[in-house]
Amino acid sequence: MKRVCTYLVLICFGIYANAQCAMCRAVLESEAGQSTAKGVNDGIVYLMVIPYVLIGGLALFLYKYLKKSSNTP
Repeated sequence: MKRVCTYLVLICFGIYANAQCAMCRAVLESEAGQSTAKGVNDGIVYLMVIPYVLIGGLALFLYKYLKKSSNTP
């Protein structure tokens, strides 16, 4: 349970990360409003989280399936 809580905390803090490459950061920081930079950061983080959610869902499905099949005689 402690491991699951640790992963959830890490995933939640990953949402607030600034996920830009150096070139994107240089171009977007020169913009006055910074609204485009915020949108690019949100898009990058969104794309980064999706594979982890899919793998986590698959792992949960396999865990429940294997646990159910081991309990039946």
